[in-house]
Amino acid sequence: MSARVRAVVAGVVTISVVIAVVLFVRTAYLASRDGGVSPVPAAAATGPATPPPAGAHIVFRSTAPGPDYGLVAAVSLDDPAGPRASTGVACDRVDAVADAVSCLRTRRGVVTTFEAVLLDGSWEESRTWPLAGIPSRTRLSAAGDLVATTAFVSGHSYAATGFSTQTEVTRTDGESLGNLEEFTLLVDGREIAPVDRNIWGVTFAGGDRFYATAASAALGRTWLVEGDLRARTLTAVREDVECPSLSPDGSRIAYKKDVGDRHWAIAVLDLASGDESVLGENRSVDDQVAWLDDATLLYGLPRPGEAGAADVWSIRTEPGSQPDVLIPDAWSPAVVRE
Repeated sequence: MSARVRAVVAGVVTISVVIAVVLFVRTAYLASRDGGVSPVPAAAATGPATPPPAGAHIVFRSTAPGPDYGLVAAVSLDDPAGPRASTGVACDRVDAVADAVSCLRTRRGVVTTFEAVLLDGSWEESRTWPLAGIPSRTRLSAAGDLVATTAFVSGHSYAATGFSTQTEVTRTDGESLGNLEEFTLLVDGREIAPVDRNIWGVTFAGGDRFYATAASAALGRTWLVEGDLRARTLTAVREDVECPSLSPDGSRIAYKKDVGDRHWAIAVLDLASGDESVLGENRSVDDQVAWLDDATLLYGLPRPGEAGAADVWSIRTEPGSQPDVLIPDAWSPAVVRE
């Protein structure tokens, strides 16, 4: 090989390495801005699946330092602060029900890609498909037959201007029920043109019904919408609502509420009366809350001053309740009821 050829090869290798490093750093930065939690490290690959403990349990993404960082773990619902079992599955976001698991994750390499993974009740992969961008939100229906995925196509945070999302609902057998940005959006009985709409934060309500967030940057408005998968409609129910989560008994919706300067409080809406209660969490919560039971909410919060660290907190929905750490070194909780 001539000196010139060797120089060209060396240059190509150097450029490839630089590109790979730049892509990894950029992706890690963007993903870490969504909620302040670092993505799965490059070394954290999916290992042998280990089913979680028997009975009702909570799954979450571990943020504990060490080899399990970025892997999904589980604790017994009866002892959330007790021993945790690592599943060996790497996820940026996770949701789970008794017989299905939805996992959104980042695949790093010379070209970074993103994917959704569906696993069965034994945590064995049953299906994977590509995501259009950085993983953001995922939810399964209670029956485990529907899965919603949200990715940032551009931008990296709901606090950023000019962000764009793609939210899709599919059946767990692979049939797509559509990109929700393409559904008809109705506000006060009038159709809102799909110029710059974004839809995210799906929570299923049974059958073809679901709730989600709809937003229009041009109008500067955000709504809680009730969706219909069969009619392909999104109907505004209430303004200034983001990332809804329907209670197990279906009577209330918890969500994050912008109380000014993109500071998100946690609020609960009674669907029958229309009464809204803002809870006693004074920190800004940029997460889609989960219901531990009909009176308790779970959510992740980054730990101040500790990059990549987070804890899962709980708060009762009664007036005056204060938050407590439920699971340290954890993120993206999901309650699995057997």
